[in-house]
Amino acid sequence: MLNILIVEDEYNLGSTLEEYLQGLGHQVAWAKTGAEAQTYFKSKSPSVILMDIGLPDTNGIILAKIFRELRKDFVLLFLSALNDPEIKVEALEIGAEDYITKPFALKELILRLDRILKTQLNLKTLPEEIKHGGLKIWFSRYEVQDFEGIILALSQKECAILELLYKKQNHAITREEIIEQIWGEAKFPSNRTVDNYIVKLRKWCESDPHKSIEIQSIRSIGYKLIINK
Repeated sequence: MLNILIVEDEYNLGSTLEEYLQGLGHQVAWAKTGAEAQTYFKSKSPSVILMDIGLPDTNGIILAKIFRELRKDFVLLFLSALNDPEIKVEALEIGAEDYITKPFALKELILRLDRILKTQLNLKTLPEEIKHGGLKIWFSRYEVQDFEGIILALSQKECAILELLYKKQNHAITREEIIEQIWGEAKFPSNRTVDNYIVKLRKWCESDPHKSIEIQSIRSIGYKLIINK
Protein backbone atom coordinates (compact mmCIF):
# COMPACT_ATOMS: atom_id res chain seq x y z
CA MET A 1 0.00 0.00 0.00
CA LEU A 2 1.31 3.43 -0.98
CA ASN A 3 0.66 6.76 0.69
CA ILE A 4 -0.31 8.88 -2.33
CA LEU A 5 -0.96 12.63 -2.44
CA ILE A 6 -2.91 13.94 -5.45
CA VAL A 7 -2.46 17.67 -6.05
CA GLU A 8 -5.12 18.55 -8.61
CA ASP A 9 -7.69 21.35 -8.80
CA GLU A 10 -9.74 19.78 -11.60
CA TYR A 11 -12.64 18.07 -9.82
CA ASN A 12 -13.42 15.31 -12.32
CA LEU A 13 -9.81 14.17 -12.65
CA GLY A 14 -9.04 14.51 -8.94
CA SER A 15 -12.08 12.52 -7.81
CA THR A 16 -11.49 9.86 -10.48
CA LEU A 17 -7.85 9.39 -9.48
CA GLU A 18 -8.73 9.29 -5.79
CA GLU A 19 -11.43 6.66 -6.29
CA TYR A 20 -9.34 4.56 -8.67
CA LEU A 21 -6.22 4.51 -6.50
CA GLN A 22 -8.18 3.83 -3.33
CA GLY A 23 -9.80 0.93 -5.17
CA LEU A 24 -6.31 -0.52 -5.68
CA GLY A 25 -5.80 -0.47 -1.92
CA HIS A 26 -3.67 2.65 -1.55
CA GLN A 27 -3.95 5.39 1.09
CA VAL A 28 -4.92 8.46 -0.94
CA ALA A 29 -5.31 12.15 -0.09
CA TRP A 30 -6.53 14.74 -2.57
CA ALA A 31 -5.40 18.37 -2.24
CA LYS A 32 -7.05 20.96 -4.46
CA THR A 33 -4.64 23.79 -3.60
CA GLY A 34 -0.96 24.19 -2.87
CA ALA A 35 -1.73 25.16 0.73
CA GLU A 36 -3.67 21.94 1.32
CA ALA A 37 -0.87 19.94 -0.28
CA GLN A 38 1.78 21.49 1.97
CA THR A 39 -0.25 20.71 5.10
CA TYR A 40 -0.61 17.06 4.13
CA PHE A 41 2.99 16.72 2.97
CA LYS A 42 4.39 17.98 6.28
CA SER A 43 2.08 15.92 8.48
CA LYS A 44 1.67 12.63 6.59
CA SER A 45 4.92 12.23 4.56
CA PRO A 46 3.44 10.76 1.33
CA SER A 47 5.61 8.35 -0.65
CA VAL A 48 4.09 9.31 -4.03
CA ILE A 49 2.91 12.73 -5.25
CA LEU A 50 0.87 13.23 -8.42
CA MET A 51 1.31 16.92 -9.14
CA ASP A 52 -0.65 19.23 -11.41
CA ILE A 53 1.13 22.41 -12.55
CA GLY A 54 -1.74 24.91 -12.84
CA LEU A 55 -3.03 25.34 -9.29
CA PRO A 56 -5.26 28.18 -8.03
CA ASP A 57 -2.77 29.48 -5.44
CA THR A 58 0.64 28.44 -6.78
CA ASN A 59 2.54 26.70 -9.56
CA GLY A 60 3.14 22.95 -9.29
CA ILE A 61 6.79 23.34 -10.28
CA ILE A 62 7.38 25.81 -7.44
CA LEU A 63 5.53 23.58 -4.99
CA ALA A 64 7.54 20.53 -6.04
CA LYS A 65 10.80 22.45 -5.46
CA ILE A 66 9.66 23.26 -1.92
CA PHE A 67 8.86 19.59 -1.29
CA ARG A 68 12.20 18.42 -2.71
CA GLU A 69 14.07 20.78 -0.38
CA LEU A 70 12.29 19.21 2.58
CA ARG A 71 12.56 15.57 1.46
CA LYS A 72 13.97 13.58 -1.44
CA ASP A 73 12.58 10.15 -0.60
CA PHE A 74 9.30 10.37 -2.52
CA VAL A 75 8.22 9.62 -6.08
CA LEU A 76 7.11 12.72 -8.01
CA LEU A 77 5.00 12.52 -11.16
CA PHE A 78 3.66 15.56 -12.97
CA LEU A 79 0.21 15.32 -14.56
CA SER A 80 -0.27 18.35 -16.77
CA ALA A 81 -2.08 19.60 -19.87
CA LEU A 82 1.02 21.66 -20.70
CA ASN A 83 2.92 19.89 -23.46
CA ASP A 84 5.85 22.31 -23.36
CA PRO A 85 9.34 20.75 -23.74
CA GLU A 86 10.94 23.45 -21.58
CA ILE A 87 8.51 22.82 -18.73
CA LYS A 88 9.09 19.07 -19.02
CA VAL A 89 12.85 19.59 -18.77
CA GLU A 90 12.41 21.84 -15.72
CA ALA A 91 10.21 19.21 -14.09
CA LEU A 92 12.81 16.50 -14.66
CA GLU A 93 15.63 18.74 -13.44
CA ILE A 94 14.00 19.11 -10.02
CA GLY A 95 13.77 15.35 -9.68
CA ALA A 96 10.43 14.35 -11.20
CA GLU A 97 10.32 10.68 -12.10
CA ASP A 98 7.90 11.25 -14.97
CA TYR A 99 5.80 13.85 -16.77
CA ILE A 100 2.48 12.61 -18.10
CA THR A 101 0.51 14.83 -20.45
CA LYS A 102 -3.27 15.11 -20.04
CA PRO A 103 -5.46 13.47 -21.13
CA PHE A 104 -4.07 10.06 -20.21
CA ALA A 105 -5.44 6.60 -19.52
CA LEU A 106 -5.50 5.50 -15.89
CA LYS A 107 -3.83 2.26 -16.93
CA GLU A 108 -0.92 4.25 -18.39
CA LEU A 109 -0.43 6.05 -15.07
CA ILE A 110 -0.41 2.77 -13.13
CA LEU A 111 2.04 1.12 -15.54
CA ARG A 112 4.46 4.04 -15.29
CA LEU A 113 4.17 4.16 -11.51
CA ASP A 114 4.76 0.40 -11.23
CA ARG A 115 7.90 0.67 -13.35
CA ILE A 116 9.26 3.49 -11.19
CA LEU A 117 8.63 1.53 -7.98
CA LYS A 118 10.27 -1.61 -9.40
CA THR A 119 13.33 0.46 -10.28
CA GLN A 120 13.48 1.74 -6.70
CA LEU A 121 13.35 -1.82 -5.35
CA ASN A 122 16.25 -2.79 -7.61
CA LEU A 123 18.30 0.13 -6.28
CA LYS A 124 17.93 -1.22 -2.75
CA THR A 125 19.94 -4.33 -3.72
CA LEU A 126 23.09 -2.20 -4.13
CA PRO A 127 25.34 -1.02 -1.25
CA GLU A 128 24.20 2.11 0.56
CA GLU A 129 27.40 3.93 -0.45
CA ILE A 130 29.64 3.17 -3.41
CA LYS A 131 33.02 4.89 -3.68
CA HIS A 132 35.49 4.89 -6.54
CA GLY A 133 38.42 7.29 -6.28
CA GLY A 134 37.05 10.74 -5.54
CA LEU A 135 33.50 9.87 -6.59
CA LYS A 136 30.65 8.52 -4.47
CA ILE A 137 27.20 7.12 -5.30
CA TRP A 138 24.16 6.73 -3.05
CA PHE A 139 21.59 5.01 -5.23
CA SER A 140 18.92 4.80 -2.53
CA ARG A 141 19.26 8.55 -1.88
CA TYR A 142 19.34 9.50 -5.59
CA GLU A 143 22.59 11.37 -5.01
CA VAL A 144 26.20 11.37 -6.16
CA GLN A 145 29.25 13.25 -4.91
CA ASP A 146 31.72 14.75 -7.34
CA PHE A 147 35.49 15.05 -6.99
CA GLU A 148 35.17 18.44 -5.25
CA GLY A 149 32.92 16.94 -2.58
CA ILE A 150 29.74 18.54 -3.93
CA ILE A 151 26.64 16.36 -3.56
CA LEU A 152 24.40 16.34 -6.64
CA ALA A 153 20.77 15.22 -6.71
CA LEU A 154 19.73 12.80 -9.47
CA SER A 155 16.31 12.35 -10.95
CA GLN A 156 14.80 8.87 -10.88
CA LYS A 157 15.72 8.24 -14.51
CA GLU A 158 19.26 9.57 -14.17
CA CYS A 159 19.73 7.31 -11.17
CA ALA A 160 18.18 4.33 -12.96
CA ILE A 161 20.40 4.83 -16.02
CA LEU A 162 23.50 5.08 -13.82
CA GLU A 163 22.44 1.93 -11.97
CA LEU A 164 21.93 0.03 -15.22
CA LEU A 165 25.35 1.08 -16.52
CA TYR A 166 26.98 0.33 -13.16
CA LYS A 167 25.51 -3.16 -12.89
CA LYS A 168 26.64 -3.92 -16.44
CA GLN A 169 29.99 -2.15 -16.19
CA ASN A 170 32.55 -2.93 -18.89
CA HIS A 171 29.70 -4.01 -21.22
CA ALA A 172 28.21 -1.84 -23.95
CA ILE A 173 24.54 -1.00 -23.40
CA THR A 174 22.51 0.07 -26.42
CA ARG A 175 20.30 3.13 -26.31
CA GLU A 176 17.37 0.86 -27.17
CA GLU A 177 18.10 -1.32 -24.13
CA ILE A 178 18.26 1.75 -21.89
CA ILE A 179 14.90 2.92 -23.24
CA GLU A 180 13.33 -0.51 -22.71
CA GLN A 181 14.73 -0.92 -19.20
CA ILE A 182 14.04 2.60 -17.95
CA TRP A 183 10.95 3.75 -19.83
CA GLY A 184 9.50 0.44 -20.94
CA GLU A 185 8.14 1.91 -24.15
CA ALA A 186 9.70 3.03 -27.41
CA LYS A 187 7.23 5.73 -28.43
CA PHE A 188 7.95 8.45 -25.85
CA PRO A 189 11.75 8.68 -25.48
CA SER A 190 14.20 8.84 -28.36
CA ASN A 191 17.92 8.15 -28.63
CA ARG A 192 18.47 11.89 -28.17
CA THR A 193 16.51 11.72 -24.89
CA VAL A 194 18.93 9.07 -23.61
CA ASP A 195 21.91 11.18 -24.69
CA ASN A 196 20.56 14.18 -22.78
CA TYR A 197 20.28 12.15 -19.57
CA ILE A 198 23.84 10.89 -20.00
CA VAL A 199 25.20 14.46 -20.16
CA LYS A 200 24.75 15.18 -16.43
CA LEU A 201 26.12 11.76 -15.44
CA ARG A 202 29.18 12.26 -17.63
CA LYS A 203 29.85 15.73 -16.17
CA TRP A 204 29.84 14.15 -12.72
CA CYS A 205 32.32 11.47 -13.84
CA GLU A 206 34.59 13.99 -15.53
CA SER A 207 34.90 16.04 -12.32
CA ASP A 208 37.45 13.39 -11.24
CA PRO A 209 40.74 14.04 -13.11
CA HIS A 210 41.85 10.49 -12.32
CA LYS A 211 38.86 9.10 -14.27
CA SER A 212 37.85 6.67 -11.54
CA ILE A 213 34.55 6.17 -13.36
CA GLU A 214 34.11 6.77 -17.08
CA ILE A 215 31.00 6.66 -19.26
CA GLN A 216 32.25 5.95 -22.74
CA SER A 217 30.27 6.48 -25.93
CA ILE A 218 30.12 3.46 -28.22
CA ARG A 219 29.55 4.89 -31.67
CA SER A 220 26.17 4.05 -33.22
CA ILE A 221 25.40 1.75 -30.27
CA GLY A 222 25.20 3.36 -26.83
CA TYR A 223 27.32 3.62 -23.73
CA LYS A 224 29.67 1.68 -21.46
CA LEU A 225 30.64 2.40 -17.86
CA ILE A 226 34.25 1.69 -16.93
CA ILE A 227 35.70 1.49 -13.40
CA ASN A 228 39.40 2.33 -13.42
CA LYS A 229 41.15 0.70 -10.46
